[in-house]
Amino acid sequence: MADYDVKNPALAAAGRDRTEWAEQSMPVLRQIRARFEKEKPLKGVRIAACLHITTETANLARTLAAGGADVALCASNPLSTQDEAAAYLAVECGLKVYAIKGEDGETYYRHLNQALDLKPQITMDDGADLVNELHGKRRELVEGVRFGTEETTTGVIRLRAMAKDGVLAFPVIAVNDANTKHMFDNRYGTGQSTIDGIIRATNRLIAGSTFVVSGYGWCGRGVAERARGLGAHVIVCEVNPLRALEATMDGFRLMPIAKAAPMGDFFCTLTGDYHVIDVPHFEAMKDGAIVANSGHLNVELNLDGLAKISKARRKVRDFVEEFTLKDGRRIYVLAEGRLVNLSAAEGHPSAVMDMSFANQALSIEWLLGAGDALEKKVYTVPREIDEEVARLKLAAMGVSIDELTAEQQDYLGRYDMGT
Repeated sequence: MADYDVKNPALAAAGRDRTEWAEQSMPVLRQIRARFEKEKPLKGVRIAACLHITTETANLARTLAAGGADVALCASNPLSTQDEAAAYLAVECGLKVYAIKGEDGETYYRHLNQALDLKPQITMDDGADLVNELHGKRRELVEGVRFGTEETTTGVIRLRAMAKDGVLAFPVIAVNDANTKHMFDNRYGTGQSTIDGIIRATNRLIAGSTFVVSGYGWCGRGVAERARGLGAHVIVCEVNPLRALEATMDGFRLMPIAKAAPMGDFFCTLTGDYHVIDVPHFEAMKDGAIVANSGHLNVELNLDGLAKISKARRKVRDFVEEFTLKDGRRIYVLAEGRLVNLSAAEGHPSAVMDMSFANQALSIEWLLGAGDALEKKVYTVPREIDEEVARLKLAAMGVSIDELTAEQQDYLGRYDMGT
């Protein structure tokens, strides 16, 4: 029997069509897959991947399988799975897939453990839930794991904390830290897809509204830029003085969240931290305020605290829950506080995931080549991989750039040529 747990296997044909549509905007990954099919650099390698199961991820999974890997997939968020993509990978590609959009917590962790049942040699994570489960409840499998990769900022933070405490059991590459990942995926991908998710969920006008962005990392930059582009008055809340200074010089208003709370029409958190919007902030919000999160975990919003200060709550639209405070004001939370771009929309456009997933595929190939010489810590993506992904992307876009002459190259290596 086929080894998978998806919502509806009959969705496979629709998933194939949507995956092929995404593939059209993923020329870098397409080139890597063509090479992998010939060279089989991943032959016999078992990979457990805890990722958002989207059509873009489907193209990554096909690339890994083309390279000879045995792949098991589970969702990295209960609401981010695209059921058509999951069905396609399971039914037509023959991969082990355990993911259903809207799965409850028990099912989420069962699926995660089903992926680990593959006894992986490599883990591929988006948020570090797979690695955490492996180090916690599945310790018997740790010895067989050689390497890992991590896709997102939250996961990298968690993994670096593990490495600092000496508990990380194998080397992990922080794919998120590649320039061709965070400068494009986080900024342009999160920027567009987050606004897309908010609009799809609410059908509310952004222009003329006050839009509060918590966090001015690469994701926050993207959302702030896109909200401003749609005509919003954007306020940024930040704790890092350098980022706050940058946001100020980028033309945004800066203030603490406590001051912004009564002013905002829309709120979006993108920090990776805990209770960024807390009970006092909810209590200060105006009637009708819309609150979303596009950081990896829904803990950025204190939803338990919001429930306690509310006298009623109800679902009013798909991915929109109304909380009525005791004085009658209403606050609307999108997508249960989970990633609004993947829950209420389709996640990042394929063109940026092309670079992110190219880094994933090439990083795994690099790890296998590096052998067992690596320490048990978090590594950055090698510069040569980052630059190769950029070169391939530019070529696919029909963009040419200058090259250094031999004289220029020599000059950059000299120190004896002054004014």
